[in-house]
Amino acid sequence: MTRALHLVVLLPLLAGCISLEPPYRRPPAPVPPAVANGYGGVADGAPRIEGWRGFFGDRRLDAVVELGLTHNRDLPAAVANVEIARAGWLSQRSQLFPSLNGEAGTSGSQTPASVLGFPGATGAFTQHVYTAEFAAPAYELDLFGRIRSLTKQAQLQYFASKSARDAAQISLVGQIAQAWLTVGADRSLLAIANATLAEANSSLALTQAKLDDGEAAASDVDRARGLVGQAKSDVARYATQAAQDRDALDLLVGTPVTDDLLPTDVGDEPAVMGELPTAVASSVLLNRPDVLEAEDQLKAANANIGAARAAFFPSISLTGSDGLTSAALSGLFSAGSGTWSYAAQLTQPIFDAGKNRAGLIQAKAQRDLARANYEKAIQTAFREVADALAQRAQIDAELSAQQTQVAADADAVRLTQAQYSRGTASELDLLTAEASLYAAEEALTSARLLKAANMVALYQALGGGLS
Repeated sequence: MTRALHLVVLLPLLAGCISLEPPYRRPPAPVPPAVANGYGGVADGAPRIEGWRGFFGDRRLDAVVELGLTHNRDLPAAVANVEIARAGWLSQRSQLFPSLNGEAGTSGSQTPASVLGFPGATGAFTQHVYTAEFAAPAYELDLFGRIRSLTKQAQLQYFASKSARDAAQISLVGQIAQAWLTVGADRSLLAIANATLAEANSSLALTQAKLDDGEAAASDVDRARGLVGQAKSDVARYATQAAQDRDALDLLVGTPVTDDLLPTDVGDEPAVMGELPTAVASSVLLNRPDVLEAEDQLKAANANIGAARAAFFPSISLTGSDGLTSAALSGLFSAGSGTWSYAAQLTQPIFDAGKNRAGLIQAKAQRDLARANYEKAIQTAFREVADALAQRAQIDAELSAQQTQVAADADAVRLTQAQYSRGTASELDLLTAEASLYAAEEALTSARLLKAANMVALYQALGGGLS
């Protein structure tokens, strides 16, 4: 037993420290050193979002995100993939060490005496053998780093799966925030449509009364009825849209979201209040989980080249055992019953019809593919940040212009209503003013949603945060 334990300890030390992996060097980022904003400004620092808590400025949204992280059905799948990759790494790592098995057995045999060379004998010889031993099955000495390279590859695949899980969470947080804000915008649009419908009904009643008194034309009543019909159609459309978007939010969260956690509208100050830069250094993008995942995949493919190169060199396998053997069970542990054995086998590839060479070519091609994917991930991240910053550079001006338009159209409606009551403005003038205000309020709601969605997009594009 002592010899067997020494074997387990010493075998890994016999393996050399040779590694045939090519040295890893991070490829240069195929993007400019900084992402410029819409006005051409560049970053001189490296801002980074630490987490979604505190970035979203509404307790209701924070609570909905918490629900989503608990109940969403996609995130557990990403977590399971991490555990699968971790188990694969640990399984591969175990091959760096010899295994030790405890074995016990018995065997019996009977041989005729005549077969054993005793002429005329009619009897037979019976034999029983009892064994108990510790055995180390075939263990490959990792002289050229093949197993170490495969272990490193599995470990990096595990790291990549963790980054993929982080990317999945950041994406989920962004999707939930976007869906939550969309519900608020739907409710704003529905409220505007209902208010417009009420105004249209009042105008229709007033116009009908004037028609009855001979002060208005039938065409004026038709126009008023047309505005009522349009407003009713919009109310139905926005009510349906609000219900569908709420269902989409519930699906993302994984559980129904109660009314007290839903936004009533999209206010002047959106519920996304995090401070974000106007320009970003490209080095920040290297910390995005999806970019980290792509780089870990590249490192794993690089390690696999070492394993493919090692396949050209000899491999040595060792097998050993240490135990007890006796013809009688009672004597199994008696003095003189000890046994041991060992064997070594060297295998040198001589002719494999190009199998090992093809394996090396494949490993190098996989490395090149992983490098292309890594560079593409960086370029995608750069474009997402650039697009979000370009939109952000103009969104405040657009929002301010829409607010001014709504205020102006509201004044125009009040003035036209007063003129219409005095008879100095026509029904068409009033309907035109109300329709213009209605369109301006819808555009303002869309601009508010766009500003909030832009902040969410930047949150995701800059790598978000996990807490």
